[in-house]
Amino acid sequence: MHHIISTIRRGADVLRNLLMAALLIIIAGLPASAQVARGAQIDALFEALGMPEMLGMLRDEGVAYGDELAEQMLPGGSDPVWQAVVADLHNPDDLRALMRSGFEESFGDTDAAPLLDFFNSEAGKRIVGLELAARRAFMDDAVEEAAREQVRDIAAPFDDHLGAIDAFVEQNDLVEMNVTGALNSNYMFMRGLVQGGAFQMSEGDILADVWAQEEETRADSREWIYAFLTLAYQPLSVEEVQAYVALSGTKEGAAMNRALFAGFDNMYGAISLSLGVAIARQMQGQTL
Repeated sequence: MHHIISTIRRGADVLRNLLMAALLIIIAGLPASAQVARGAQIDALFEALGMPEMLGMLRDEGVAYGDELAEQMLPGGSDPVWQAVVADLHNPDDLRALMRSGFEESFGDTDAAPLLDFFNSEAGKRIVGLELAARRAFMDDAVEEAAREQVRDIAAPFDDHLGAIDAFVEQNDLVEMNVTGALNSNYMFMRGLVQGGAFQMSEGDILADVWAQEEETRADSREWIYAFLTLAYQPLSVEEVQAYVALSGTKEGAAMNRALFAGFDNMYGAISLSLGVAIARQMQGQTL
């Protein structure tokens, strides 16, 4: 049985290599103008989605989290050396490159035109602006906690507006996508700690530890999502939220949603691994 499985795996690897070779030939054969045009389309979509500002906020969040991590794991807490390491790991150009590579690989040859039409419209710009404003507001812990408190005891939508938000969450599978991303980041961070020599832990033990956090992570993610979207979309009409749900239900909208999560997963995974290695080495440096 093991021999058969190994043979199947090797066969799959050969097939994948052949497909990749064919894909490279196709890409190489594309006119340079087509590749440039595709890149410009992705750039335009990133701009319409407010990605430059979003990545700037994520950088600030990451730097703040680095300080929190140091207070929890380093005897001396955060210091200029550690802060410089964390800042370097959150270099804006690197964040964009990681985000974009994951996004493009998932998005593939999806037509971005319908998405650009929506997000460059008055309604689309308003939605993006509200999402960015809510994310900025959530950087204040008091604002986030107040928003969480507002939705904490809601078992089911009790009005049309919240019902539309609920439909948006379900359409985009936001809870499970966020849970997967959080668990992947935790896994990479633990791998970084082990790789950096903080402690010894088998792959199985790392996975068991991460999966033990699944239910707690799901509950926290669900609460955060509903708190965030309720705050962000409060000024929108039910019809405006429903229009966003409708876009998410198109093949282009679904592809964009998957690509965004793939991009963030790629970015946070790389950062989490590097952060784990860095703090492990910092711990050892202070111990020696």
